[in-house]
Amino acid sequence: MSTSKHWPCLFPQHGPGKKHERLIALAPWQQAIVDSHPWELLRGLIHSDGCRIVNWATRSVKDEIKRHEYPRYFFTNTSTDIIRIFTDTLDAVGVEWKATPRTAGGVNVSVARRASVALMDEHIGPKS
Repeated sequence: MSTSKHWPCLFPQHGPGKKHERLIALAPWQQAIVDSHPWELLRGLIHSDGCRIVNWATRSVKDEIKRHEYPRYFFTNTSTDIIRIFTDTLDAVGVEWKATPRTAGGVNVSVARRASVALMDEHIGPKS
């Protein structure tokens, strides 16, 4: 464990209360780091609040039900600020995504397009 009165200087987002109820914004120096290393931020967010799964769907082909499997990434968070940081960074690296509200609150961000999943696979990799 580490304690210091300087932690708030390094992590200005830290503060009292629930993170999804307070402003989470990157300081300019933090944004500069994200701009230089976007995949490291995305990897950390996926490994903490996301996942890579193999999704499946069925369809009828010549009266036969066929199962189609495809990989996709999900990221879920209740903080709209964290979702915005995540999706802004996806935009910056050229990953296509869709967001849907969750019934339990928060937002699911899905990356399912083949080229975007391949790009994520190249840079994110499996959870450790």
